[in-house]
Amino acid sequence: MYRRVIVGLTFALLSLFALATAEPTEVNKASSPTVPVIFISGAIGPAVGDYVIKEIQRVNVIGHSPAIIITIDTPGGLSSSLRDINQHILASKVPVLCLVHPPGARAASAGTYILYACHIAAMSTATTLGAATPVQIGGVTPGGDQQKEKPSEPTAMEKKILNDSIAYIRSLAQLRGRNVEWAEKAVRDAETLSANEALELNVINLMAESPQELLTKLDGTVTKIDNQDVVLELASATLEPREPDLRNKFIATITDPNVAYILMMIGVYGLLLEFYSPSFGVAGVTGAICLLIALYAFQLLPVNYVGLGLILLGIALFIAESLIPSFGILGAGGIVAFVLGSVFLIDSDLPELRVSMSLIYSIAFASAALIVFILKMLMKLRHKQVVSGEEALIGHEAIVLNDFNRHGFVHVEGERWEARCDHPVNKGEKVSIESVDGLTLKVKKVPRSEDNA
Repeated sequence: MYRRVIVGLTFALLSLFALATAEPTEVNKASSPTVPVIFISGAIGPAVGDYVIKEIQRVNVIGHSPAIIITIDTPGGLSSSLRDINQHILASKVPVLCLVHPPGARAASAGTYILYACHIAAMSTATTLGAATPVQIGGVTPGGDQQKEKPSEPTAMEKKILNDSIAYIRSLAQLRGRNVEWAEKAVRDAETLSANEALELNVINLMAESPQELLTKLDGTVTKIDNQDVVLELASATLEPREPDLRNKFIATITDPNVAYILMMIGVYGLLLEFYSPSFGVAGVTGAICLLIALYAFQLLPVNYVGLGLILLGIALFIAESLIPSFGILGAGGIVAFVLGSVFLIDSDLPELRVSMSLIYSIAFASAALIVFILKMLMKLRHKQVVSGEEALIGHEAIVLNDFNRHGFVHVEGERWEARCDHPVNKGEKVSIESVDGLTLKVKKVPRSEDNA
């Protein structure tokens, strides 16, 4: 009987599973197609690139969405992440609709290239785009301001990067049939446009105040996919916001330069603490994990390895100062190397992709305070009286155990020692220890108070 019940329940569950996974899905596909909405907000880095690329790939594999919407609000980002995103936009079999949104947003620098790469480009009111000139780290001071003194002529490398960027955005503009001349100005002269100006100059296709309005206005519009006309049927489509998953959020967190920098410092100091005072391994394990995560984040970021080397040199000098006291010389050199390395660590002109100067100064100050504390402790220990070992016996008084002339035995701190004295001494007499020679104490008589009188 029990077998029949189990078989019946299993059959019922399988039937319900089949209905839930097959029939409703088919009805939904037929009646209400969904349009995924991808959000690019903030600097474009490895985490944003991974998130956008995975969503584009997912939609192309499923193949049931009539379009993809990307909303943009970015000051720019890494060239490597930008080109990866654009490669997948250009290869997409599903039309990609780009909207600079919400009002007040911008598609600056890398955002302009993405806008040009999408099949349809749109902007909300009070939004801007442009300023797509590639900025060299050599022309930016550690604080982020451009240097006042610049060479009159750009270097050969700067010309190559500029011409490559111009050719790239011109090719995107020609592919999508948009304003080629202004695209070149956006790169060469860092020009910007408002939404209305962009529409007038054929930089974008239309204006829309929201993703839903964008769908409404584009219903029935014809666009090209692989040189073939495709009609956008969006009247019955519903929006499907696609948030980053846990993996993307984790990558976004650790690839924040400030977080990666803190993880690196925790890793280094955790390992040092474990080496200095081995315990249960908590500091070592924590330090190793944090250091490996930091190294993974740094390989995703535009790291300047000279800056990383200076940081490691600074930490090495801190360690040397604690082991070989140099009255602060090694410690001061370590602080200088540490601060310079931290400033040069990330090669980027965007503040969002650089280590915060306040964080650098805070950690440098904490390290300097640690060095000063160690130096003070070392100086105190140097002047402190010895309390253990043979040296601690010097100056102490001992009691003579038997009468002797030159060689005999004395009692010190509960121990019996062989002693040598240049003068005869009597049992019970006090003597002072002058030095220790192996297992023999050299002693001298202590003057009695009546002798001094």
